[in-house]
Amino acid sequence: MSATAFRANIHPAVEGGLQLEVTRVSVQTSSVTTITLGDPSGTPLPRYVPGSHIVVQYGDGANAYSLTGSGSAPFEYAISVLRVEDGVGGSLAMHRLAPGDRVRVSRPRSAFAPVATARHHLLIAAGIGITPMLSHARAAAEWDAAASMIYVYRPEAGAHVPEARELLGAALTECTDRGSFQKELTEKLTTQKLGTHLYVCGPAAFMDTVLGHAQELGWPKTRLHSEPFGTPALDEGQPFTVNLVRSATTLEVPAGVSLLETLEKAGKSIPNMCRKGVCGECSVSVLRGTPQHRDLYLGEEEKVANTTMMCCVSRSLDQELELDL
Repeated sequence: MSATAFRANIHPAVEGGLQLEVTRVSVQTSSVTTITLGDPSGTPLPRYVPGSHIVVQYGDGANAYSLTGSGSAPFEYAISVLRVEDGVGGSLAMHRLAPGDRVRVSRPRSAFAPVATARHHLLIAAGIGITPMLSHARAAAEWDAAASMIYVYRPEAGAHVPEARELLGAALTECTDRGSFQKELTEKLTTQKLGTHLYVCGPAAFMDTVLGHAQELGWPKTRLHSEPFGTPALDEGQPFTVNLVRSATTLEVPAGVSLLETLEKAGKSIPNMCRKGVCGECSVSVLRGTPQHRDLYLGEEEKVANTTMMCCVSRSLDQELELDL
């Protein structure tokens, strides 16, 4: 893919970001490719906290990908991309990249950082969910922090397995079937010392299983952290009216059109990255009305408060909504 395709029509998610060059492309598995990016001039890249991601533009679209490095003094950003044949095209475009191509990316952001006060970090990954966990594991190794990992993958389809083994040694548990995973999960959840925090990344059903099991065993929600890939398929929703109080403007949000898209069409510049309800970048303040929260970013208490909503995926339960815009 040519660099020109990535330079045209800068996506809002990467505006103000970085233009980087593909320095290496390596195959992890038959469906996962690692792409390493660097500054064309060779200068250091912005640091980031473990568990961060960047948004990479492909054509007119953009997708978020987890960084696999520790984030300290990086000269390169490495991401691993799962090819999804029936997706929206982002992963296929990424798999066509070659060394020398230029891409535009956002600066790193994170909603999945390790908790500094944790006495132990229990990392649980499934499939491509290994990518943010590698970042956590590298940082733990650099800072001599206690960490262990359960990595679940299909036989012959585990990405980054050699790196995980080198980083964690005996603290890595590998599972290639459901039965062994359930046994290991129960054992790990019932033997952790106080002060352990759990981090999980993988398909939604997998994460629900892990988090649900942990809560059944008495783990407090404050010690459970997850990194979702995106929201499940959402229905078109009902139309509603949004009143922008500071702008004295009223807009109609049709079914099948997001609030974010409606605001952008009206000339409002709303910071955003993933446009999937994950990153939290497009939050707007709600003054009146009840949002229909469909994001994966806000906690339950924040959703109940109804003072903030993610305008990329969330809608309104009321016919009218007032925003502080």
